[in-house]
Amino acid sequence: MSNRKAAITGIAGYVPEDKLTNADLEKMVDTNDEWIRTRTGIEERRILKDQTKATSDLGTAAVKELLRKTGVKPEEVDMLICATATPDHLFPSTANIISDKCGLVNAWSYDIMAACSGFIYSLATASQFIETGKYSKIIVVGADKMSSIIDYEDRATCIIFGDGAGAVMLEPNDEGLGVQDSILHSDGSGREFLHQKAGGSLNPASIKTVENKEHFVYQEGKTVFKFAVSKMADVSAEIMERNNLKSDDVSWLVPHQANLRIIDATARRMGVDNSKVMINIQKYGNTTNGTIPLCLWEWEDQLKKGDNIVLAAFGGGFTWGSLYLKWAYTAN
Repeated sequence: MSNRKAAITGIAGYVPEDKLTNADLEKMVDTNDEWIRTRTGIEERRILKDQTKATSDLGTAAVKELLRKTGVKPEEVDMLICATATPDHLFPSTANIISDKCGLVNAWSYDIMAACSGFIYSLATASQFIETGKYSKIIVVGADKMSSIIDYEDRATCIIFGDGAGAVMLEPNDEGLGVQDSILHSDGSGREFLHQKAGGSLNPASIKTVENKEHFVYQEGKTVFKFAVSKMADVSAEIMERNNLKSDDVSWLVPHQANLRIIDATARRMGVDNSKVMINIQKYGNTTNGTIPLCLWEWEDQLKKGDNIVLAAFGGGFTWGSLYLKWAYTAN
């Protein structure tokens, strides 16, 4: 039986230059820096202010840097999956647009929409195409321009989200390195607690939906927090148990950057020390599908070949999951 795995062979990220700090938000809504930091861990977030730019531009910047770092030519890429909750359009897919902007003339591409769990869903999906031998170079992008669907008069949501993107290259590995296992879940009954009410076929855009601010993120914070804490922590512990991993075996936990308290709860459930938890929520906030690849991008020089890494996420819908991989290279 083949030991072919799908390994990450390169990582790149991109965040806009403009920062939206807690001090800035204090001038916009009834909130304050201490309240935001103690409840979320966020100090600032990046915002793509150029109204002519969209999620595809964030993803394109990350993919172009990924191609540069890995030395892979655009025409060598077989496939691209984009995880996003804020596509440029309902159609064509943002993945198609990124592929075009990056010159991926031989790649087929599509989007995966699973809220904040989309990057893990996409990584698990792409790994199957590598393992079967069908393709040898696949790019997975996590990108969101969350500022495009945030009401900056709603203090419950505007403090949380930021814009950003990350991309990874997946290639075959015969040393047993790469994606080892994944556990993915969804529960559509959670849709009422975290959603965007208008803009789809159920509630198409109209003057009324715009006036009622129904194209922005709605979140019932307490319910979402409760589900996220239990589900993200449980699925992370489950993937460790299923793969006979002890706390000391885990080199890094890469959690979705939704809330610092959720991250801490997941680490405690796994028995993983905080020194092995990737956290950058204070700088970028919740970039939805961008959070996990942005963490890997920032920690790349600390990752070593063979490191056991657990990724974990929870998103609206509800969606959640965990993925276990062995890191395939030590950065120069």
